[in-house]
Amino acid sequence: MTDRHQQLRLLEAVLFATREPLSEAVLAERMPDGVAVSSLIEDLKELYANRGVNLVRVAGGWAFRTASDLASRLAVETRVERKLSRAAIETLAIIAYHQPVTRAEIEEIRGVSPSRGTLDILLEAGWIRPGRRRRSPGRPLTWVSTGAFLDHFGLESLEDLPGIEDLKATGLLDARPAIGDFSAGLSDAELAEEEAEAPSGEEGDMARNAEDD
Repeated sequence: MTDRHQQLRLLEAVLFATREPLSEAVLAERMPDGVAVSSLIEDLKELYANRGVNLVRVAGGWAFRTASDLASRLAVETRVERKLSRAAIETLAIIAYHQPVTRAEIEEIRGVSPSRGTLDILLEAGWIRPGRRRRSPGRPLTWVSTGAFLDHFGLESLEDLPGIEDLKATGLLDARPAIGDFSAGLSDAELAEEEAEAPSGEEGDMARNAEDD
């Protein structure tokens, strides 16, 4: 068995042993000194190109994921206890596209104040996290997206977020007002429903404490 083959086996084992994407720097730490990790990754990627799982780059790292053409055959129907509300989806989109963004800026863009429960839900899902505080009066806390957000939506980086034309082409962007005016077309009942979400668990407490500090 050649050294090259043994190195490929080790790299394969490291990637299979973790659920999170690993950067080349982290992979290099697990490999023997002097190993060309980039070259090994390309070889392993090619080796798995036509298999049921592929080696793909997501969230700035590398991970094995189910081949995209097989995803529909592996779908399992499960009961969803709580879907993301429209308020949560809009808040997540604002954070993804405008980060780092403060609570006040989210409110300004949406045209309505986000409830604490909305941020709690996204925090609990692991898709957002507190960022740095702004160097401005009051030192407001900012919010940013996470690697888990990129991984969940199959994005290598934030640069892969779809643009306006892409959203229009897929039908995900309709003729409603721009994101800053989403609340304009909602009835009072809909606004009340979206902003009445209660904080959830310890993660909710953490988000509240972070903003109140």
